[in-house]
Amino acid sequence: MPNEQRRNRDFFTRATLEVARDLLGCRLVRILDEQRVSGTIVETEAYVGEDDQASHASIGRTPRNEVMYGPPGYAYVYLIYGMHHCLNVVTEYEGFPAAVLIRGLRPDEGIDVMRLYRPNRPDSELTDGPGKLCQALTIDRSLNGTDLVAGDELFLEPGDPINAGQVKRTPRIGVRGDEAALTAPWRFVIHR
Repeated sequence: MPNEQRRNRDFFTRATLEVARDLLGCRLVRILDEQRVSGTIVETEAYVGEDDQASHASIGRTPRNEVMYGPPGYAYVYLIYGMHHCLNVVTEYEGFPAAVLIRGLRPDEGIDVMRLYRPNRPDSELTDGPGKLCQALTIDRSLNGTDLVAGDELFLEPGDPINAGQVKRTPRIGVRGDEAALTAPWRFVIHR
């Protein structure tokens, strides 16, 4: 039975750019030792299809990116630079590789737990990057392929709506690829 307090499958079965924008304001929840650790999503980036040269899917289907080709609403977690995990949410439809990278959170619940996993950092730096938020919420490759709709360890809840005036669109950060990949305004951030 679906949880009415969570984002349902239909939310993720939409155009990736729409999902990336609409994830702003949602709450990412991680359950650790029966405690909620969560944050409000404040920054995302969209990656769409094999033609997107910045996407892991630009090289075709591989064991690493297999989850991107699966059904929407699942976590695609990978390791970059051999040390930082990144959390993506699979979007659109099965067989089409698309996902949204969660780039930043505003901590909400379990901040004391986040501090344990990111010691000696000010609260403003606990979850202000994709690797940082994964470290703070202990998200790693063991959660790759987790169902974010029906899972118990990691899921998304609706939050306060974010109006258009609060959303800034920019090119994605630190991506490689052709001119289209470098300039596409597929990064969404809450601008206050």
